[in-house]
Amino acid sequence: MSLKQDLFRRPAASWRTWSFTLVCAVLGACGGSVEADAEATQPELVAREDSLANVRLRLMAANLSSGTGQDYDPGHGIRIFQGTDADVVMIQEFNYRTDSAADLRSFVDTAFGTGFAYYREAGAQIPNGIISRYPIIAAGEWDDTQVSNRDFAWARIDIPGSKDLWAISVHLLTTSSGSRNTEASNLVKFINANVPASDYLVIGGDFNTNSRSEAAFSTFSSVVSTASPYPADRNGNTNTNAGRNSPYDHVLVDSDLRAYQTSVVMGSSTFANGLVVDTRVYSPISDISPAVSGDSGASGMQHMGIIKDFLIPGDGTTSSSLTVLSPNGGESWAAGSAQTITWTASGVTSVKVEYSLNGSTWTTLTSSTGASGGSVAWTVPASASTNAWVRVSDASNSSLSDLSNAAFAITTGGTGGTGNVFINEVLINEPGSDVNGEFVELVNSGTAAVDLSGWTVSDSTNVRHTFASGTTVAAGKAVVVFGGASGIPSGTAGAVAASTGTLGLGNSGDTVTVKNSAGTIVSTATFAAALAGTDGVSANRSPDVSSTAGFVLHTGVSSLGSSPGKRASGAAF
Repeated sequence: MSLKQDLFRRPAASWRTWSFTLVCAVLGACGGSVEADAEATQPELVAREDSLANVRLRLMAANLSSGTGQDYDPGHGIRIFQGTDADVVMIQEFNYRTDSAADLRSFVDTAFGTGFAYYREAGAQIPNGIISRYPIIAAGEWDDTQVSNRDFAWARIDIPGSKDLWAISVHLLTTSSGSRNTEASNLVKFINANVPASDYLVIGGDFNTNSRSEAAFSTFSSVVSTASPYPADRNGNTNTNAGRNSPYDHVLVDSDLRAYQTSVVMGSSTFANGLVVDTRVYSPISDISPAVSGDSGASGMQHMGIIKDFLIPGDGTTSSSLTVLSPNGGESWAAGSAQTITWTASGVTSVKVEYSLNGSTWTTLTSSTGASGGSVAWTVPASASTNAWVRVSDASNSSLSDLSNAAFAITTGGTGGTGNVFINEVLINEPGSDVNGEFVELVNSGTAAVDLSGWTVSDSTNVRHTFASGTTVAAGKAVVVFGGASGIPSGTAGAVAASTGTLGLGNSGDTVTVKNSAGTIVSTATFAAALAGTDGVSANRSPDVSSTAGFVLHTGVSSLGSSPGKRASGAAF
């Protein structure tokens, strides 16, 4: 397959009146498809404007085909699309029924709306594509030399404001991390050769990456941001494959678009760093109706959708702006460590930088420093906090400012300091036969929050859970890892589902081990059959919340059979 492209540009005001006639002519030679009604997008565009100056833009990566044919005909993915209401979707395995123009148009109309445009690469068994609320003004495919049944699909989109968005849909190989890095290197070359630096860029799709340390991310980082914080599901899990133990899928944007990232809001719910759409754990599911809880677990559904929202300058934007980049929420920084606060600024000469440990009392780090520098060094204070914030303001106009998108943590614990995390309660023999109800409760009896990022929980054979980046347990609080999301009792504080989908505890006895991110054992306990054989009764420290105490049946310390996320008596931590 050859490189296919047609890069052209007109003043933004003219695109909606004539661009589609020209695009269809161009793409006819490429074998691709673009369909839309430019006028039909207008009411939707206006409805999604947050103000005269700012427009909310929702970007989604979606390999949500199900069934046996890598197809969207079974309808599970369609319901997820309808419930999440994205503006631009980078879609993989873009097949529907016969793949005729009529069938594809029907799919887009049903899943997104009659005003949406789309591009689908031609001649591919499992094609990539772009679906957009806004006009696609150019599109095509770039050659992926590592695979024969799809390429890199791209589209240039006339989003509101003065910049276009270049969206690239990818589906990297499962073969090896080396092959994926080769694909990344080739794609970066195409981007550098064809995408104007002045426009926005997003790369989205199924990367098939087993970890965030793969070389492909370092390669991609030359054109898009690959840094944390990462989108997560309702339980804080950032992994995206069906088993929820690997980060397969991503929405990666360049630095100028990331500066405008904002929380994803779905109905009554807010996700500060973006959303991993797993309907099996999403609650309340009515937020994303008509999606139903079983959609993400449908046969053949191998991936979760990824969503990030951005509040971008629209056509009425003023020339001055400030945006905090880091820390932007979800980070966990060690007290006393050397860190860098970063921001972007436009139309501002000098900025004031402040931080807060409680969200209300502010300490000035610098009253005036050059805005164009975009960063200032910071030695993190020695006080632990789970509600830390950074604020950057125009030094001469305090009304122009920006906060971190969400709180971040300052820790003084870990394996030393004043944090003290240990196994306090384990339910090995779940009530009934639903192994999702198994759990391991960890308690921090220390005086400072502890960063659990990268910590693991194992049974005697395998690692069963890895805590997501940014996970902390406050002093005097607990976190509980359940075998599966469906086993978490309503209202259980600090509960997450095992990232591998199971705890796998043995009813004849087992060993549970907790290790920190360096692989050092923090807490371990072995449970004999006497503590593992009673249906629905956990093993608990006696006395409760004592890191040196032995384990007994929970009925030996209270009248309850178990107390996940609570003290043995049932009282809150």
